[in-house]
Amino acid sequence: MLAFPDIRLRRLRKTKALRALVRETRLTVSDLIYPIFVTHGRHLREPVEPMPGIYHLSLDNLLEEVNEVARLGIPGILLFGIPSYKDSSGSESYDDHGIIQEAIRVIKHTIPDLIVITDVCMCQYTDHGHCGMLNGDVIDNDATLEIYSRIAISHAEAGADIIAPSGMMDGQVKVIRKSLDDQNYPHVPIMAYSAKHASSFYGPFRIAADSTPRRGDRLSYQIDYANSRMALREIQTDIEEGADIVMIKPALPYLDVIARARDRFDHPIAAYHVSGEYSLIKAAAANSWINEREAALESLTGIRRAGADIIITYYAKDVASWLAEKY
Repeated sequence: MLAFPDIRLRRLRKTKALRALVRETRLTVSDLIYPIFVTHGRHLREPVEPMPGIYHLSLDNLLEEVNEVARLGIPGILLFGIPSYKDSSGSESYDDHGIIQEAIRVIKHTIPDLIVITDVCMCQYTDHGHCGMLNGDVIDNDATLEIYSRIAISHAEAGADIIAPSGMMDGQVKVIRKSLDDQNYPHVPIMAYSAKHASSFYGPFRIAADSTPRRGDRLSYQIDYANSRMALREIQTDIEEGADIVMIKPALPYLDVIARARDRFDHPIAAYHVSGEYSLIKAAAANSWINEREAALESLTGIRRAGADIIITYYAKDVASWLAEKY
């Protein structure tokens, strides 16, 4: 077997052009989905304090944002709503005139080709902050599924392109798929939050969405972060129930799960580069500890390298601009 000095692997690293020629993993704008927080009111563009560069947007300012997203070539967005009121059943989540339903209509009227993905959950809409209906202090799984169906149908009726259930209730994909089919929306795909782990990296999002549980935690429905085999079982179950795309969340601490899922399943795999992962880079860069651009590109390329086809990231707009400059 040949060895040094005959083997010189550095030959292909000598110039920028050579490095680009042999690059194994490429991050492109078409891989990205941009999350957006939308709220009631007018002329609102309120900064989300722990997530620099991210805002609560009223519908009039939402149009400016989605036009920029489209101009940058980002194919789609993931919508999260900040309701005008909260109650025990999260009723604004399925209200025909709820903030998400109105946002979908505004976007599809203006930029019909932009992919609009909608989160189906209850946490930011309930007064208790949990992702489903409470029976005492326990989440009532099956009662919650009825609400998820109503949310999904209301989103489809408003014009959503993809429904994304995130509550981690057993059977959520099966029930939503049946409801969509029964209501003449068989063409609407489901992106399932299949392997959503109980993670500390959701902290900034919970501030942004005001969705921290008022009591208790989500350990009984989100996956223990120590369990990768359980994550694969969740993915398998969602595929069997009709998921068109499966998601792993968060991304960087779960690259092993992404890689194992890529080896095992042929479905498109999405990975959510979540708020905490975004805010960590932002905070370190603000202290000049790292180069923000290079750290973000390296992180997202690593997620692609692990096997993700789609990356949901708050860095989508920045990355789109950087890639346009780079290439």
